[in-house]
Amino acid sequence: MIDLQLVWVAVCVVLVFFMQAGFAFLESGAARAKNSVNVLMKNYMDMCLGGVIFWAWGFGLMFGDNPTGWLGMDQFFTQQLTNAEATKLAYQIMFAATAATIVSGAVAERMHFTAYLLFSAMVTGIIYPVFGSWTWNGSGWLASLGFVDFAGSTVVHSIGGWCALAGIIVLGPRLGRYSRQGETREIPGHSLPLVGLGGFILWMGWFGFNGGSIASLEQDNLGLILLNTHLGGCAGGLGALLFMYLKKQPILLSSTINGSIAGLVSITAGAATLSPLTAIITGLVGGIFYLIAVELLDKFKLDDVVGAVAVHGVGGAWGTFAVALFPQGDFSFSALLVQLAGVVAGFLWAFPVSYGFFKLLDRSLGIKASTLHEQRGLDYTEHFEIGYPEFQKRLDADA
Repeated sequence: MIDLQLVWVAVCVVLVFFMQAGFAFLESGAARAKNSVNVLMKNYMDMCLGGVIFWAWGFGLMFGDNPTGWLGMDQFFTQQLTNAEATKLAYQIMFAATAATIVSGAVAERMHFTAYLLFSAMVTGIIYPVFGSWTWNGSGWLASLGFVDFAGSTVVHSIGGWCALAGIIVLGPRLGRYSRQGETREIPGHSLPLVGLGGFILWMGWFGFNGGSIASLEQDNLGLILLNTHLGGCAGGLGALLFMYLKKQPILLSSTINGSIAGLVSITAGAATLSPLTAIITGLVGGIFYLIAVELLDKFKLDDVVGAVAVHGVGGAWGTFAVALFPQGDFSFSALLVQLAGVVAGFLWAFPVSYGFFKLLDRSLGIKASTLHEQRGLDYTEHFEIGYPEFQKRLDADA
């Protein structure tokens, strides 16, 4: 007999995998042509490296027997798996790769490829699965408190966003991003059509990201989850658009797309519990918070190429908090405190560990490309090939 639950989750595995293509298009399009190959390589290797590491180590930390509430203690290098267990592992591999890929866009155009790979391994092997064990392992300490994060607003997105924040602090900004007087200088990406295509692909994949997190087709309201996911994305784009209109700012495609992604991030924690109206409110506020966060990052000269910290870190934190603000039943202040505790715990885990690891990499290997290499572009200096040879000037060793 066909297990429809298993079939549905298997389809969601494919959808979430396809999100990697969405991230790759959006991030490479937001970077300059001379760095497009480098960004694509980081996205591609997040999946390759992250898949092996999470299978070998991360899955056990996250879902192994957890007697202390802090770490899983078995299921490492798993060999014997049922169909259901293998499908769950495949699904979680996609989530782990997503957490790592969030970082790649933020640190684009100036980070050495080897150092990035080592940090990506850290995310998929330690940072993501440890926090996941606290929340999605039934014995985790946050799960025991009643913390709710249906599909990963904090577990995946905020964790990735806080890792990205640590990275951009240690790396510093790109050349020319900020003037000595503190003025922000825009550095346009090379292809807004790629950014737009990436946004559409991410949105499509999000139906699998949220929809595959159901425990049962019979018990969970899959239709509501898919509807809330879509409404959250729609409202996020509208929130960003409204903010730009009210502030009399240019109506940017890139900001609108990121606003919709912030809405999708925000709805991810409460997709199964919010009503359609509260899903719209959550997504709308997420899109607005994204633009406010971008302005704050620029104020402190924190150069995030794709807005990953604002979209995933801030959007994820807000969405997790919104679960308790818009409950199905009566409002509970204690539930609000539990959600706040989960958000704070995510930051206090991911940011300091990431910052320390970035510092370690910087002192041992050096993580930022030299001024000359940054000027030439990382495609040539890191990979010895360029994305658009017909349109880019010839590069050689004497350039």
